[in-house]
Amino acid sequence: MYLGIDIGGTKTLIALFSARGWILKKIKFRTAQGSKTFLDDLVNNLNEFKKYKIRSIAVAIPGLVQKNYSVKFGNRDWKDIDIFTPINELFSCPIHFENDANLGALYEGYRLPGRTIFLTFSTGIGGGIVEKNRIVEESNSFEPGHWQYEYGGRVLEWEDIAAASALEKAYHIDYATDLRRKKQLEDVARRVYLGLPRVIELYHPNTIVLGGPLGKIFKLYVKYLPENLGVKLRRPKRPTESVIYGCYIYAKQKEQE
Repeated sequence: MYLGIDIGGTKTLIALFSARGWILKKIKFRTAQGSKTFLDDLVNNLNEFKKYKIRSIAVAIPGLVQKNYSVKFGNRDWKDIDIFTPINELFSCPIHFENDANLGALYEGYRLPGRTIFLTFSTGIGGGIVEKNRIVEESNSFEPGHWQYEYGGRVLEWEDIAAASALEKAYHIDYATDLRRKKQLEDVARRVYLGLPRVIELYHPNTIVLGGPLGKIFKLYVKYLPENLGVKLRRPKRPTESVIYGCYIYAKQKEQE
């Protein structure tokens, strides 16, 4: 069995996978604001999985991964914290850490031909690059959400224009997935499109997967995007679970190395 841990800005998901990739058990809990409280919550919930024979663990981090366990979280003011030790004290198996967008890309691009770029439009805009079923080196410095564009008379980062959180703020709604009117969807398409030509020019993907909350409404706004981009645009296979399934694939790949 394999264990995936997806640490997000608002929630953390732990999932137990069979050898064939079926989720056998999962637990979701709120990601605490403080790192100490978060670690306590993580240990408490991981205790539910101690009785299983775990072969490998993959942990998805919303930020930079350094030396396998010292991490910087992009959506928290936490300094480097040791997540490895509390997990290692519970399980006697290899533990691997990777950026969450990279793992989402690994799942969404798995077995697709050529190069796949996964863009997640959520609290910010993250991304990962996969080719031949592997995360490529370029993916570690791929931060399209911080690219700047002019929109509405202002120069802003792409994630301040097109992230789900930016849309929720602009339209005074709780969830970007509630956008349904034609003018709203046309606006979503304009915001999303801003960064796509640069992504294509610099990284030459065959496929771009548009994920996060905007992945759920992909079919509603994709018809307002230009048709001559030269790449295939896809909805995520699992809009809300790309990362956790990427954890499973990554854990298996690391086991075979």
